[in-house]
Amino acid sequence: MNIRFLLFAFPLVLIGCFGQTNNSDERYVPEEKIIVEKKPDSVNASVEDKATPEISTIEKQLIEMGLVNIHDLDSEIVVELRYSSINNFIGLDMYGDFNACYLQPEVAEKLVMAQKKLRERYPFYSLIVYDASRPVHIQQLMWDTLDMPRGEKTKYLSNPERGSLHNYGAAVDLSIIDENGIALDMGTAFDFFGEKAHPVKEKELLENGILTQREVFNRELLRSVMRQAGFFGIQTEWWHFNSCTRVEAAEKYKIIP
Repeated sequence: MNIRFLLFAFPLVLIGCFGQTNNSDERYVPEEKIIVEKKPDSVNASVEDKATPEISTIEKQLIEMGLVNIHDLDSEIVVELRYSSINNFIGLDMYGDFNACYLQPEVAEKLVMAQKKLRERYPFYSLIVYDASRPVHIQQLMWDTLDMPRGEKTKYLSNPERGSLHNYGAAVDLSIIDENGIALDMGTAFDFFGEKAHPVKEKELLENGILTQREVFNRELLRSVMRQAGFFGIQTEWWHFNSCTRVEAAEKYKIIP
């Protein structure tokens, strides 16, 4: 072999070897580095153990009194408390950060049954709750804010001195929504003041063309599923349903202050 060739090639071999070793070192990530880059267990624990956000004063009160959140029984019943917004007949937010449907346990079970009955007939429909348990101090605020003669007020709002079935967690205001989340046409909005909202007037209103057949049908559907579950309505509000009488409520439950 040519000696001059060996003398020329040997340095190139050495350079190539050292170059490969350096490149390999740059690509290699020691195991220790991977471990260091991971979040420490203490950080992960602090994320998982974050404190549950504070619940509202009203919700604490209802829980302490033994009422149950309807979503603990049926999460598909929609809840949109109108008094937790300004979208109500008074135009004031009465509930603040409280927006949940709480009822007496047996009343909540009835509402779950009503939802089941509705879904049996129309699988894509759902009940939507506008109001449920209502503390007396909220009832008083509503009463004081409503600007109309006392005799007229009592048609639409129970005097807080007497109490409402809402104040016992034994009544619910609600309607029905379709698969797109749109409320069925009941002829009036929730909390409409006037005869057009009165179930007792429906036959007359239908005959006079003030209500349509579809609007009356939708109301009858709501009444039907609620009655099957053990509720009964009142004469002046298509959306309001009681689970028992006022006398029965006073015997079985405590009023919510």
